[in-house]
Amino acid sequence: MSEMREILTDTANRIFSEQVTRKLLDEAEAGVWPEALWNVLYEAGMTGLAVSEVRGGAGVDPGDQLAVIRRSAFHVAPVPLAETLIGEQMLAAAELPPIEGPLTVAPLYPNDVLTLSCKDGGWRLDGILLRVPFARHVSAVVAVADYEGQSVTVVIRPPFNLTQGNSHANEPRDTLTLNDHPVAETDVGRPGVGSSRLDVALRGALVRAVQMVGAMEHMLEATVRYALERSQFGRPIAKFQAVQHQIAMLASHTSGASAAVQGAISASQTGLALFEIAAAKARAGDAAALVIEFAHQVHGAMGFTRDHSLHFLTRRLWTWRDEFGTEAEWNTRIGHTVARLGGEELWAFLTAEHKDMESMSLEAV
Repeated sequence: MSEMREILTDTANRIFSEQVTRKLLDEAEAGVWPEALWNVLYEAGMTGLAVSEVRGGAGVDPGDQLAVIRRSAFHVAPVPLAETLIGEQMLAAAELPPIEGPLTVAPLYPNDVLTLSCKDGGWRLDGILLRVPFARHVSAVVAVADYEGQSVTVVIRPPFNLTQGNSHANEPRDTLTLNDHPVAETDVGRPGVGSSRLDVALRGALVRAVQMVGAMEHMLEATVRYALERSQFGRPIAKFQAVQHQIAMLASHTSGASAAVQGAISASQTGLALFEIAAAKARAGDAAALVIEFAHQVHGAMGFTRDHSLHFLTRRLWTWRDEFGTEAEWNTRIGHTVARLGGEELWAFLTAEHKDMESMSLEAV
């Protein structure tokens, strides 16, 4: 771990440990925006980690940014830190200026259509964006729209027509209905410059995979601690072979997902890393289902109660598995690629430092 990453993760752990209390989580699930937490993160520079030096920021390495996101997920921080990171990446790619305050991105599900048009000398947006994270609380939504067959990055600022919804974790997942919605000239990128739908899907998939690993690491730590503290028949349940087996399986799946995610992060430093990110999101999703199962088996009935903190992790893992592509969707695309390569070319493809993207057929999810 680099010195910078150690400083960042130590700072993030301290902030989240102090700020993310049971009271704050309960209030957030009731719809209260955790403004104090966001302000502390802002003052510590955590909300602007993705802003490069050229754009007036700190120029933090992308791997270090994701390390902070991992810790935010470990502590189940109910703020759009991950979405703000993706939003700034999209703004930078489109050569649009940074935006103060929390950001979010439109996930762009397969049936979502967002159209940009120029009417009477001004820009207008039409479309419906489903399940946009934290939309009711942010300064802006960053999205990719279609303009005459080309992708263009747009900034959608409130007020907008919003229907509130929630994820399994009771975090905001809102629907935006845009009918002839005006957009300022300065909030529209150049057509063909910046992110595509696929770029958004991949960035989101990588971030959600990182978050799932962070949550699974917390679940593993909590399960080991519980097994050591909980006694049955006069000894800690961690002494029973069946429980040891469940914890070992929990640890192995968490470790496997972590390795896949780290591989995707490394690959993304030099390119789009389609295959690696697809594999990481699929592996993390598969692991999450099993980690949840083993953790709740060890915790028994306690883990299912509202009084126990395990459900905060469980419900976020349920949510993140489904966002920016499920493991089934990513596995299907990986399978199509493997089948097309055939046995003779598969090993060379898997071991190549830079994958031949012409062999990859991943559409935005």
